[in-house]
Order: sequence, then structure tokens, then C-alpha cells
Amino acid sequence: MRAEDSQRMPWLAVSGLVLAGLGVAAFLAPDNIQALHNHEMANLGPLQAPPFGTDSRGIGLHYCAMQGAKIVLVPSLVAGVMVMGFAVVAGLLRCSVGGGGLDNAIQVASELLGALPRMVVILVVATLLPKEWSSLMPIALTWALLAAPGVMDEAATTAGRLGGERFVEALRAHGFSGIRTYLYHVVWLNLRSVIVRQGVEVMMQVVYLEIALSYMIEAADWPPITHSNSTESWAYLLYIGFKALMDGLVLHPSMLTAQPLYHALYASVVVLGMMALMGQGFKRAARAR
Repeated sequence: MRAEDSQRMPWLAVSGLVLAGLGVAAFLAPDNIQALHNHEMANLGPLQAPPFGTDSRGIGLHYCAMQGAKIVLVPSLVAGVMVMGFAVVAGLLRCSVGGGGLDNAIQVASELLGALPRMVVILVVATLLPKEWSSLMPIALTWALLAAPGVMDEAATTAGRLGGERFVEALRAHGFSGIRTYLYHVVWLNLRSVIVRQGVEVMMQVVYLEIALSYMIEAADWPPITHSNSTESWAYLLYIGFKALMDGLVLHPSMLTAQPLYHALYASVVVLGMMALMGQGFKRAARAR
């Protein structure tokens, strides 16, 4: 095993474990968190009700974290895989013999799509979605489409630096098959880091977008748009944690640690920290040689 490969494996293992943990949490998440009310357990800290404590309804914050994983896991993965596919297509077209015309057409379409203001489009899509469609998936797919121009441009630029058609022709002249040339030499050896990094970044962006939208909805006390009323987003942890923190700073600065629900910040930091670790791990594992 090369030294570089030995450095990548720990990152890949850690990221894989975090992703698997998110999958398990999403699978085991309760369907209806409202059914878990227990006022006798309200506002307990992490030591009293491990691992994260409870909220004002007596519901364990770990259940909220599990439901948050269920909300974001599949849509973010789909969006990430979607832009990775766009990157592969763009890179292959740049290196394809006779693919220049289609490559130029895609560049024009990408420039038009890339000119759209992303957040405005997302808010329009979120507003137009029927209330019974409360799901992150349409928003995630829209974000992936809006991110595609930048992803495709970077992949095509990277493939162009290889020499484009000349790189492929040189390898074919040395006897390599088309599949080995395109999939192994172009995609795996030279585009892998770009493809994985862009896919992971879009995946993380979808997660943070869901948190931002849900936090805004939570603060305004509006019906959720990325999930049903019976589930809680990771934004809920941030919202009640920051609210307790601000109340403590403003109303009881000397009794900050005694404020109920401040421990929700601890839960949100752990969850977001794990997501950041997973993202960095996958990008480091896919770095070019």
C-alpha cells in the first residue's frame, strides 16, 4: 500500500462510520415525536437524561437529532450523487473525440442556469410546494441543478488541463481500451478529487440549507416546509439552544448555566461537528495523488 493510500484510509474509515451512523439514526428515528411527550422529564440536562438531555416537552433531544438525520440524509445524498454525475459527464465530454459541439452547448446552458440567484429560486420553490409535500427532496434537487454549472465547469477545466482529446488519443494509441481510458485514467485518476469534493460540498450545502430554512420557519412559528409537523429538524436544536443562551445573557447573566435548554447547543454542536468531520474526511480521502 502506498504511503498516500495509507493516509487516505483513516479518513475514509471515519467518514464511512459517520455516514453509517447517520443511516442507523435515520432508520431508528421515531415517526411521530409528538407521541413522546413526558412533562415529568422536562428540561433535563445531559447528565440527567443522556446523551443530550430533554426539551421543555420532556422529549429526549437525541430523538430530535435522529429525526433531523432522517430529514436530510437521503435528499442530501441524492443531490450529491446528482452533481457528481454532472461532473463526470462534463469531464468526459471535454475529453471525448468529437464531443466539442455538445460540450459547448452544455457550457451555454450552464452559464444561463448559473446566472439565476440560488436563494431566490429556492425560496420560490419552497413557497410553491404544496403543504402536503413537506419534504426536503424537491429543494435538494433544485439546489443540485443550480450548483451543476460550477461543478461541471471545474470538472471540464480539470479535464482540459490533461489535454482533452489529445490525452485520450495518446492513451488509445498505446493500446488502452476506451472504457479503461475514460473511466480509469480520466475519471478515477484525474477527476476523482474534483467529483468527490463537489459532491460532498453540495451534500453539506443541502444539509445547511435545510437547517437555515427550518430555523427561519421555527423562529417565525410557521408550518414546516422540509418535513412534517410530527418531526423535528436539527434547526430545532439550534433554535431552542440559542434562545436559552440569549435569554440567559440578557435576563440572567449570572445564572447562565442554570437556564433550561442551554444544553441543546451541545447537541447541535455535536451533530454539526460530525457532519463537518464526514465532509472533510471524504474530501481528504479522495484527494488527487
